[in-house]
Amino acid sequence: MTADQVKGKGFRGALNYNLEKVNKGVAKWLDTSFAQHYERTIMDEVKMIRVLRPNLAKYFYHTSVNFPPHENLKDEQMVTIAKDYLEAMGFNQHQYAIFRHFDADHPHMHILVNRIGYDGTVLSDSNDYQRSEQILRKLEKHYGLTEVISSRQAKERAMTKNELEMMKRTDEPSVKMKLQVTIKNILNQKPTAEQFVTHLEAQGINVLFNQASTGFVSGVSYGYDGMQFKGAHLGNAYKWQAVKNAINYEQERDRTTIYQANIRTRANQPERTGESTGATKRAIADTKVTAGNRNDVQQGAGKLQDQIGKANRNNSKAAQSVGEHGGKPILSNKKYSGERGADLSIQQSGRQQMGNSAIRGGNLIGGLLGVNNNANNMDQNALNQFERSRKKKRGQSLK
Repeated sequence: MTADQVKGKGFRGALNYNLEKVNKGVAKWLDTSFAQHYERTIMDEVKMIRVLRPNLAKYFYHTSVNFPPHENLKDEQMVTIAKDYLEAMGFNQHQYAIFRHFDADHPHMHILVNRIGYDGTVLSDSNDYQRSEQILRKLEKHYGLTEVISSRQAKERAMTKNELEMMKRTDEPSVKMKLQVTIKNILNQKPTAEQFVTHLEAQGINVLFNQASTGFVSGVSYGYDGMQFKGAHLGNAYKWQAVKNAINYEQERDRTTIYQANIRTRANQPERTGESTGATKRAIADTKVTAGNRNDVQQGAGKLQDQIGKANRNNSKAAQSVGEHGGKPILSNKKYSGERGADLSIQQSGRQQMGNSAIRGGNLIGGLLGVNNNANNMDQNALNQFERSRKKKRGQSLK
């Protein structure tokens, strides 16, 4: 037996799917905990239990239990197996519905369960796939059914549902199947380690070994068509332990062969995430600043920003000089000793405009004052006006 499990948010969709099968005559009810077989009444009962755990999103559990084609089971046997399965999984006090389907070439049944129990407890879904597989193995033995090899014992991993659907659409085998067939054919030739690697690479398959510095190999993975698979993903027959026993391998003799194969595989792998591309490296070079010598490497926006910063600092210094020294420019004796006479008249005539340019709204102040006016005059005028206004108010209050 095999079981495909689904956990989801909606009970109604799976219920309608099975009810439609029943209406079409390709399915039948086997057993249920619900009072009636109608969608509306079933969903009403489900809602009554859901209110016990309103915040639980995935409350619905659905599994399809499949039997081999030659297993001719009666309905009563299926019901017994289904109830034993539910009890072993922990669904002792839960709503459920069991349907038998006849729309495939093998007997199978669908079991729908509410994960919320009648007492409001929620059955944990931790390791449910492993638990389900163990329960199926026990049921097979108990009822004398065909025993299916577990996924741990299987030499080859079966195709997933998505892989099977893709194969139907493209009419081509999946990458996993191609790898399994190719590697199996090579292993059947009993090659040496070097031949094993050479034959794989000739088929476009790169092989990567998990090799320690001592030469010890603990694992292997296979890459094909841009996809990488660990040996365990393909099946136990493709793990290194099985491959090592199938080929002529000696650790000391073949360590160089395996090491060189790893080098070729890594060289052919796409650029890893985190490595700088050419554009990234150029961007880093454009913005890189060498400690202690910023001016030598500033470029682009960084250089422009530096120029703007210098201009702002010069304007601020000029404005500060005008305010602190009564309009007289401060000139360094060292720097301007030979140019004092030529530059003094220019700086004196332009000092007010330069000072205002560093002040927000400085153009308005310059227009009010003019180049020949002094800020002290404006302050005095304002003080005189304030005194006249105060005297006028005092005189009115005396009257």
